[in-house]
Amino acid sequence: MTIIVRFAPSPTGYLHIGNLRPALFNWLFAQREGGRYVLRFDDTDAERSKPEYAAAILEDLNWIGIEPDEVTAQSDRLALYDAAADRLREAGWLYPCYETSDELERARARRKLRGLPPVYGREALRLTDPERATLEAEGRRPHWRFRLPNFTNDPFAPERTEIHWDDLVRGPQTVDLASLSDPVLVREDGTYLYTLPSVVDDGEMGISHVLRGDDHITNTGVQIAICQALGFATPVYGHFNLLTTIDGEGLSKRTGALSLRSLREADLEPMAVASLAVLTGLAGSIEAMPDLAGLGERVDFTTVSASSSKFDPAELDRLNAELVHAMPYEVAASRLAAMGVPEGQAAAFWMVVRQNCVRLRDAAEWVPVVFGDLPSRFEGSDDDRVFLQAAFDLLPSGPFDDATWKRWTDAVKAATGRKGRALFMPLRQALTGLDHGPDLAGLLPLIGRDRALSRRP
Repeated sequence: MTIIVRFAPSPTGYLHIGNLRPALFNWLFAQREGGRYVLRFDDTDAERSKPEYAAAILEDLNWIGIEPDEVTAQSDRLALYDAAADRLREAGWLYPCYETSDELERARARRKLRGLPPVYGREALRLTDPERATLEAEGRRPHWRFRLPNFTNDPFAPERTEIHWDDLVRGPQTVDLASLSDPVLVREDGTYLYTLPSVVDDGEMGISHVLRGDDHITNTGVQIAICQALGFATPVYGHFNLLTTIDGEGLSKRTGALSLRSLREADLEPMAVASLAVLTGLAGSIEAMPDLAGLGERVDFTTVSASSSKFDPAELDRLNAELVHAMPYEVAASRLAAMGVPEGQAAAFWMVVRQNCVRLRDAAEWVPVVFGDLPSRFEGSDDDRVFLQAAFDLLPSGPFDDATWKRWTDAVKAATGRKGRALFMPLRQALTGLDHGPDLAGLLPLIGRDRALSRRP
């Protein structure tokens, strides 16, 4: 069997790190199984769906390293949904309903008072043709519900009807269709809710595995019933836990919280974002994986937590720092060039400063320190100033190399008697203008003798 998975975002906003979780789980699974990955835009909401968001989703997925085998949009497949809805109507599975939202809410309240579950009572099934004609003459247009197969003979006497599946993530699952309302598949204006297009697309496209958040578990019971009514093969389902903030709040494209676009603009590395999105809530530590192949090796669906996973956005800085500290020069080269780092010294510069960078752009702080003029002169104590004048008298002749710093500080120590912080801190402040930073043994050859002398107090 060919493995085919899909990621089906709605292009109504920018993808956030929570959306990235199903996108990556599907991608990593397809890569591991030698399968195909379909990006399917759920854009049947014409009012909120925007082409610029669809383009941004493609761009953001590409930034992470996800390259779909196929890209399609539900807005191009409406004829398929129309045909499926007609089949369901003809078979008696889809029936028209005319209640308003207020009428439905009052009906739910009455059922609660009677100790009944607040599900739809199928009152529309009792309507005669003349009654439906009267309602439509009043200007009412029907929405259409799928009649769940949860009864034997009488649709007004639902009985426990279990839908079972072996969930790829959570193991055996059961949904009782008698506990659910008949789902609305078609709105009054003829547009489709999520459920029917999703089932039709999965069936028509041969989607073999549906991997998604566990907020869809109940939907799965309904969708399996619709699959069966339409004669489609049932995919293998897998439901993993959702990501929430530390406060337990969900993420939404509408708020823009932790969007991939904003994380990229903040100069975070894509694998820092991918690692946090996938490894939060899995067994083992959350660590920065070097690439998607390595991340895929960490994914074991049987170890996914059953409850929502709270993640700390501050973890992104830790993961990003791990990646930056280990980043080869070849990966950083183009961005260093954009900062103005001289090409001939860029590799050595990067190897020296990367341990002091949380994000690669932090290297820009060290470009003027190493290659430019310091913004301020040494402002230490008079004792330190006298010490530095003596120290610079002992500055070795060039060219500098990795051993120059030790030769110089050994000579200064012997001449002045200073050691430890009293020896090294004034030299650092004079050479860099800062009291912290990379190892001066590596910085000094980049600064060079002429610039070093120009910084003499």
